[in-house]
Amino acid sequence: MTGIVLWGSNNIFTVQADGEDGNIECRIKGKILKGVETYYNPLAPGDRVVFERDGVHTGQGLIISLEKRRNMFTRTNQKGRGRNRSAASQILAANVDLALCLTTPASPPFRPRFIDRLLVQAEYAGIMPVIVCNKCDLPYDEAVTKRLNDFVRIGYRVLHVSVLTGTGIDALCELVRGKRSVLAGQSGVGKSSLVNTLIPGAGIKTGRINEKYDRGNHTTAMSRLMEIPALTDMKENGQKTFVIDTPGVRLFVPDGVTAGDIVMYMKEFASFAGTCAFGLSCTHQNEPGCKIVEAVESGIIHEDRYKSFLHIRDEI
Repeated sequence: MTGIVLWGSNNIFTVQADGEDGNIECRIKGKILKGVETYYNPLAPGDRVVFERDGVHTGQGLIISLEKRRNMFTRTNQKGRGRNRSAASQILAANVDLALCLTTPASPPFRPRFIDRLLVQAEYAGIMPVIVCNKCDLPYDEAVTKRLNDFVRIGYRVLHVSVLTGTGIDALCELVRGKRSVLAGQSGVGKSSLVNTLIPGAGIKTGRINEKYDRGNHTTAMSRLMEIPALTDMKENGQKTFVIDTPGVRLFVPDGVTAGDIVMYMKEFASFAGTCAFGLSCTHQNEPGCKIVEAVESGIIHEDRYKSFLHIRDEI
């Protein structure tokens, strides 16, 4: 049988079988799944798998194989260190159409460089990113407005929404209708609250902002794929709408991107790749004739985006 992975933990995965109601609790047959040995987690929400039912235990099964993925939204998981291997790729979601990069103007503080990392990962994976500024009912600092406007200038769509007032929710619904979207962002930006708004009755646990440190607390323990019935029912062709809620993180290191290739996944940097006086060997810092530094000086590249580029490259 075939089905889609909804969520998983400790190598036990909940699978929705195609054409059937109800879910199957599955383990991997033989404990090792071919082709995913190098990943921190072998499967993620959105993965399509082939499985067989357990002939003895009702509602249980064994996953035999993984169908080819269209794409993956991943991050580098540092937990791999200390166990005789380097940091590993963690798959947050598979086979998605949109990456909704959530942020807030405040509470927790606006972190544009975190957004930059999410954008790099989405561009690398070939997934369309959209910046969603949640809690837009809160006051915007001038620096926040300017940075969000710059994202628009370089070609990204920015939505302003508020779970509290309902602002922008209709526009968000139209955006995700008929698609599979992954929600990504730091802890406290309101991913789970947004899911509860899109799926009334979902009952996803939410948490308060830590007042002492002005940051969110982890409330979502694993990525989870859920259908948005209201948007599916309104589609004339019956195309289902899904959202994948992911755990909030405070550090997001792009996965799979090499230090030398980051410029290819930052929109306004890409056109300058290879045009510097020192070509592709340019570090884009102190070399004469560096086109990227010139673009920063002329305002084509925002100075903070340039600093973000340097930080991501150094980390990688």
